[in-house]
Amino acid sequence: MIKAVLFDVGGVLTTSPFESFARYEREQGLPDGFIRKLNSTNPDTNAWAQLERNTVDFNEFCDLFEAEALAAGGELKAIEVMACLSGDVRPEMIEAVRRCHERVKTGMLTNNVRAENEDAGGRLDGLLLPLFDVVIESSKAGVRKPDPRFYEMACEQLAIEPPEAVFLDDLGINLKPARAMGMTTIKVVDPDKALAELEEAVGFPVR
Repeated sequence: MIKAVLFDVGGVLTTSPFESFARYEREQGLPDGFIRKLNSTNPDTNAWAQLERNTVDFNEFCDLFEAEALAAGGELKAIEVMACLSGDVRPEMIEAVRRCHERVKTGMLTNNVRAENEDAGGRLDGLLLPLFDVVIESSKAGVRKPDPRFYEMACEQLAIEPPEAVFLDDLGINLKPARAMGMTTIKVVDPDKALAELEEAVGFPVR
């Protein structure tokens, strides 16, 4: 029986930052997928990972990230890339969170950075936070997806076992460990398709 639904933010509750990354790459004459490739190289120790775990401050991150880009054969401004993170809210997903919150426990599981919190957090906080029983943020937890400890924190705080949870994320790499723990996982590419899968998993309408 499903007792909790866990939601990622970027690419799930809001539009994906990858769309903004792609636009930035085109504008700067960078290869398609350059930023995503940068963030998937040494994924546990690169600048982005360190920022999401809050082990470097923003200025240190900018220096490290721009150096990584140069080493990879490109040039970018870290602060401009960070501005790409703020997506548009998907109303249909917010409605799904609201309906889930009425019947089961809900959790927000997000890899984020403190600068992101200060910029876009206020826009989402008033809208979303009342709908979640638990919020796990990498910048505060000191651990990030796909580390299994991230999902374990959510289960512990919600007092559930992994098989009692559904987890929605837009990245397969983040879903894999959750699925291995026993969670029902839904990859969000098309929001409508994802919501249909969620309804099937929980057994009640979310739209």
